[in-house]
Amino acid sequence: MSTETLIWVAVIAVAVVAIIAVGYVVLQQQRRHRLRERFGPEYDRTLRERENRREAEQELLAREQRFSSLDIRPLDDETRAGYAKKWIEVQERFVDAPGFAVTEADHLVTSVMADKGYPVEDFEQRIADLSVDHSSTLDHYRQAHEISGRAARKAASTEELRQAMVHYRALFEELLGAPTAEAAKAADDGHTPRHAAVPPRREAQSERDDHDVRPGHHEPHHNDVQPGHDEPHHNDARPGPGERAGENERGAPRDSRGR
Repeated sequence: MSTETLIWVAVIAVAVVAIIAVGYVVLQQQRRHRLRERFGPEYDRTLRERENRREAEQELLAREQRFSSLDIRPLDDETRAGYAKKWIEVQERFVDAPGFAVTEADHLVTSVMADKGYPVEDFEQRIADLSVDHSSTLDHYRQAHEISGRAARKAASTEELRQAMVHYRALFEELLGAPTAEAAKAADDGHTPRHAAVPPRREAQSERDDHDVRPGHHEPHHNDVQPGHDEPHHNDARPGPGERAGENERGAPRDSRGR
């Protein structure tokens, strides 16, 4: 093999290696960008907790792989509305028993996770699984859980308990897929109130009035009112000549129907 041939082989080999290296770098950058987009603040947190970027990204990739093996499913409308109403009840109990309400909120969030298909046995595993699809609210969950633990030991102030409810609600609504007020209202809107079918009283009264009109008389119309005179009221209508004669003969006033 000639020297010139060897030179060309070396050049081609270097070019191939360079292309492979560039491709690898590009793929690494694309993967890094995708992980940042998906995990958000959890990416930086994992990076701080691991020794290097490669180890941190491998951890996040392992979370994605585990998450894909889970049977995560959305809640149906009825279940979502039921959880929303329970949350509203928990919030109402916070006024009288804040510590107990926070504990209930923690259990309610865990129950929603279980219904959606998340394993809930271990808190750290819950965090890892949630980070794949709910990274934006994960810090809320961590803070709420920490306050809940201190509340169980009676070591949390009322303001901290209030903050815990706010943190729990952030994740709770994201798991539900809708604000709690809207989800609860959706269930009520699906049912027609029983009184909606009852006809208005004005219509029933109009039917009775139609049967009470005496023969030979008609109700005054607005067009018959003379200018400068007030519209006559039914209670002020004067009796006809025949009615006045009847009054004089019997010596007693007739009732409103002439009887």
